[in-house]
Amino acid sequence: MELRKSNHTKEGRRWVPHLSLGDIFAFPIIYPKELLQLDRDVRYWRLEQRAMEPTVLSVGKSVLDGALRYATSAVAEEVSLQLGVRRDQAFIKDELEMMQAFLMAAHEERDEHRVVATWVKQVRDVAYDVEDCIQDFTVRLGDRYSWWLAPRVLIYRHRVSKQMKELRARVEDVSQRNARYQLIKGSSAASMANTAAGQPSSSMPSRATTMSAIDEERRQQNKAIFLLVRLISKTDEDLRVIAVWGASGVLDDNTPIVKMAYDYLKRNKKFECYAWVRIMHPFNPTEFLRHIIRQFYIDTLEDAATVQQESTPGAQDLRMLWMMKGDDLVNEFKKYVHTKSYMIVLCDISTVEEWEQIKACLPNNNRGSRLLVSTGVVEVASLCVGPGTVLPEHKQLSTNQTLYVFYDKGSHDGADSVMMLGSSLNKASNDSIHSTGGNEIIPMDTTVVAYKESHIIGREKEKTEIINLISCKGSQQREVISVCGMGGIGKTTLVKDIYQSQELSAMFEKRSCATIKHPFDLVELIGSLAVQLDEMSYRNKDMADVDRMKLGVKSSLAGLLAGKKYLIVLDDLSSTTEWDSIIKHFPIDETASRIIVTTRVESIGKYCSEKDGNIYMLKSLGDRDARDLFTKKVFDNITDLDEHYPELVEEAKLILKKCNGLPLAIATIGGFLKKQPKTHMEWTKLNVHISAEWETNPELGMIKNVLLKSYDGLPYHLKSCFLYLSIFPAGYKVGRRRLIRRWTAEGYSKGIRGQSAEETASSYFMELVGRSMILPSQRYIYISKGIDSCQVHYLMREIAISKSTEENLVFTLEEGCSLNPHGIVRHLAINSNWKGDKSKFESMVDLSRIRSLTVFGKWQPFFISKKMTLLRVLDLEGTSDLLDHDLEHIGKLLHLVYLSLRGCEGIFHLPDSVGNLRQLQTLDVIATRIIKLPRTIIKLRKLRYIRSGDLLGIQRAGGFYDALFKGKPKLVQNNKLCLLTLSSVGFCASCLSPQLMRDALEIDGIPNRHDVCTVCCCAMFPSLARRLDPRGVVLPTGIRKLKALDTLGVVNIANGKTILQDIRRLTQLRKLEVTGINKENCQEFCLTLSKLSCLASLSVSVVESDSHGCLDDVSSPPKKLLNLHLLGSVVELPEWTKELQNLVKLNLRSTRLSEFDASIQVIGGLPNLKILCLWQKSFQVEELCLNFQQVIFPSLKVLELALLDNLKSVEFGAGAMPKLEQLFFAGWQEKTDIVLFSGLASLQSFKEFFLYNGDYKEDFMEDVQAQLAKNPNGPVLKRY
Repeated sequence: MELRKSNHTKEGRRWVPHLSLGDIFAFPIIYPKELLQLDRDVRYWRLEQRAMEPTVLSVGKSVLDGALRYATSAVAEEVSLQLGVRRDQAFIKDELEMMQAFLMAAHEERDEHRVVATWVKQVRDVAYDVEDCIQDFTVRLGDRYSWWLAPRVLIYRHRVSKQMKELRARVEDVSQRNARYQLIKGSSAASMANTAAGQPSSSMPSRATTMSAIDEERRQQNKAIFLLVRLISKTDEDLRVIAVWGASGVLDDNTPIVKMAYDYLKRNKKFECYAWVRIMHPFNPTEFLRHIIRQFYIDTLEDAATVQQESTPGAQDLRMLWMMKGDDLVNEFKKYVHTKSYMIVLCDISTVEEWEQIKACLPNNNRGSRLLVSTGVVEVASLCVGPGTVLPEHKQLSTNQTLYVFYDKGSHDGADSVMMLGSSLNKASNDSIHSTGGNEIIPMDTTVVAYKESHIIGREKEKTEIINLISCKGSQQREVISVCGMGGIGKTTLVKDIYQSQELSAMFEKRSCATIKHPFDLVELIGSLAVQLDEMSYRNKDMADVDRMKLGVKSSLAGLLAGKKYLIVLDDLSSTTEWDSIIKHFPIDETASRIIVTTRVESIGKYCSEKDGNIYMLKSLGDRDARDLFTKKVFDNITDLDEHYPELVEEAKLILKKCNGLPLAIATIGGFLKKQPKTHMEWTKLNVHISAEWETNPELGMIKNVLLKSYDGLPYHLKSCFLYLSIFPAGYKVGRRRLIRRWTAEGYSKGIRGQSAEETASSYFMELVGRSMILPSQRYIYISKGIDSCQVHYLMREIAISKSTEENLVFTLEEGCSLNPHGIVRHLAINSNWKGDKSKFESMVDLSRIRSLTVFGKWQPFFISKKMTLLRVLDLEGTSDLLDHDLEHIGKLLHLVYLSLRGCEGIFHLPDSVGNLRQLQTLDVIATRIIKLPRTIIKLRKLRYIRSGDLLGIQRAGGFYDALFKGKPKLVQNNKLCLLTLSSVGFCASCLSPQLMRDALEIDGIPNRHDVCTVCCCAMFPSLARRLDPRGVVLPTGIRKLKALDTLGVVNIANGKTILQDIRRLTQLRKLEVTGINKENCQEFCLTLSKLSCLASLSVSVVESDSHGCLDDVSSPPKKLLNLHLLGSVVELPEWTKELQNLVKLNLRSTRLSEFDASIQVIGGLPNLKILCLWQKSFQVEELCLNFQQVIFPSLKVLELALLDNLKSVEFGAGAMPKLEQLFFAGWQEKTDIVLFSGLASLQSFKEFFLYNGDYKEDFMEDVQAQLAKNPNGPVLKRY
């Protein structure tokens, strides 16, 4: 391998290695000289090398999982047998299993070979095609094969046989390619078979116990670079010579070690002059010196350019030297360098005679100059360093190859400044901490340097709270405090500041801190801690001696800390396995010792800290703190932009919105803008091109590198789930259930050991939240699980977009997107700002391979194409201008698993062709105008979720009746014949002018006559004739056949008992929402409820004004019921309510309960009730006085009081609601009284008082704030 210099750019020179296939992932590329530290060079190279591999492996693995599920399914085997392709199907299944094992091996070994990445992409593409093929013939023939389909089977047999043979050939090619290139370590059939079977393979060591060969090679390379820099940086005045010798074929392969050490010293201007010379044979002194002068001259010109000078005296002198020859040149050159310190690298010296000639040209000017000799002759290396009578010192640079460095015995002590380089290289980590003990220097990473001021701004409260946890005198036990948060949130910076604080400096006898390396190295970690804990033993030791002492310190670490009060900081913990290995080395003494752990994963923090109170979640900066940090970085002082730079205010808001309170991003972008002109144009340009800046600007790229660490740390099954989020626009709130069901439909989750695929996907969601990869939105009280939606941080979304684009996974049609064809993509999203036409739409992507289509904004008829034969997910939630005729051919999408029309108010009817969607699992038509589902829906035996109606849809409570007849005379409103007559007249008029229906029903889009007929015949006439409740839908008879149903509602049961008899047979139902309960069907409903033993959530709406006792006849209420929502005049609570011992959430609305005290006693006695919502007209009393005492509501955490009628007071007695954390209140502003609330100061766990937006009386606000101020927990007042 050789290094060649590329063309000059304004960024500097790039040295690019020309590599053979064997070298392709072993050596670094040297990046531009603006990078200030060598460890950043190493990290940037690693990121470039590995940027796509983890994503490739993870996506490929996910695709293989899906393909295998289809290939191994009983249906696939049955159909393949019928089609005569059983042997090909079995072969492909076996090969896919082997490929899956290969990818698992590659993922575990973190293999970063570019050829491996290429091979994995090929595996992924084959797996996609295999899955598509197998699923297609399974869908078309799998569950409806019969004798009369024999002609079709013959046609399919020919087609599928041809496809399967082609796929078999492709699979064989991909498998053989791996065998040819030996891409995966231990890729023999035996070892892969063991892996596939879950057995360990000797060729694939566990990551918990060993490093991969690549990681070990990197570590050795970093140590070699550190040693060279340290030797060169000896602070003395003599000319020193350091020689690097390697065996034949070794030295050239390791030249980057010398080059990176050279570049680091050059960037940091350790010497005044630098040159890199390859010795020509035979040696020519004139050409040799001219080569050095040329490099001196170029560097001088570059230095002049940085200070905006045309030239310098030094440049003129060098030009004169260039014209000289022979002895004149040698003498004048010696005079020129006599007053300067220089460093020259001499490559390929082959004889001692050459060295003597070179040495004569380079004087010892007592300026601390250095010569670094690279040679393949050991005698030359030895004699260059010192005279033949004295043997020089030497060290081995590479443990697995013959590579040594020779140096004079007195030159091995490097400068203190080099210690920062060496430690950061050895740690290979993004975060680290300063230590203040003695004279040692523990490095602070560049990410900390980038926002070192951030601990001053906006973190005062957090600093105080964590110091209070550390210094708590109530416990003498060893306590572990976990600080958790996403990458770049400032964990390391905050903990570093706390570690160095005056409050803690004298509190502990022993202190030590360390950043955990990845891959994990326990010996290195314990040794680093020991160096700080026992400083005197390690001071003035040779580096090799220190390394040897570290190896023996594991057993003695407990002895160093025994009986001592110690403070240990462990930064960047990434697994519980690491923690288990570390913690056993610390003694458990009652000395009030403390261990602080920082981690990105909340579950790891909980694992380390036994007490919940010791887990500290670090949040993003608030708006004001973020603005202050930003202006301080840009202007050096906190600045009021409105006053001093009003033209920059809007652009600053956009920048801060994208940073979303992330200190690393704010400080880094602020530091970048500090060096730019403070103009509106410059800041606008950054906002417009910020995505490109992440990729190309090394300074801003550091933000992405830190966040990439969080992505790289994800297990493979979470990477695909995370990349899927790039479908949604920036700032978009994605519903938790929506995301979970889409993941399930795409095959990203599967049932495991009794856990359903949806439950697995839900655990994935919570794990991504726990890892701070997605941000939970406001934790609403309307769901018991606490998080109903999430957002992706702008910068994390940029990573998801970048990675998914690399993999051709997601493509978004939006304003400014590339107009070039993108070929095969799997997921297509269309944003509201895209204005293209049909021809552009069909030319930009291959619609035949699309698996999901998501539309945001306005609908166009060509968005659904007959080419989308493999479409699994059609998500049109909130799409405008979508009308009934747009769904006419939806029945041809045979692969559809997920269909959402939620919020599409132009949809009144589903076509009968929906019955063809035999794979459909989710049907979501909430907040549409659909009042009846088609009869063909009973054919969908895989259907699990039917979401329809809108139980809380107040705006649509009157349906067609209010829309057409509100305000008409009562004689008309109450006469069914008049209603139908007027409706018929309206129908005829609308047929002549569809615009009339559009205006009357306030729908988007342009309806045609087909839409008019559909609306009138399928929705309007039935609704008016039967006065249907628009909050629910009517189901067809036979719904009992849908045995897989998990969620059903809202169902209108007002006009028949048959539907209740069908629901009674759905024994797996877990969530049910019904409306239309009256005195005629209430007994049948109670009987149905007694049969649904798996029910976990129930919403009931009573339609009659007085339905006293209508819900009392439930003989055996569902024991697993967690959520209960009662709506309508039930008058009194059902008798069986007190039996709901597992109930977590209760919502009462318009129930008009007459016995207030009795109801409160029943509700308050529920032992597990955590959420109670009391809405308008919950109680029918003249004066409502809520008096909560100690004996009731032992577990309640959330209380909501919304628009309660006749509310006079809310009183919390001493000891009442001991676990209450949140109180939501929405009241009539004119009725809020100064004494409405009392006892807020006595609530033991109170954290937040949420007040609905509005103008409340000033006295009321002051009283609430005064009570909150008296509460020792410091609860806050918020608006919602």
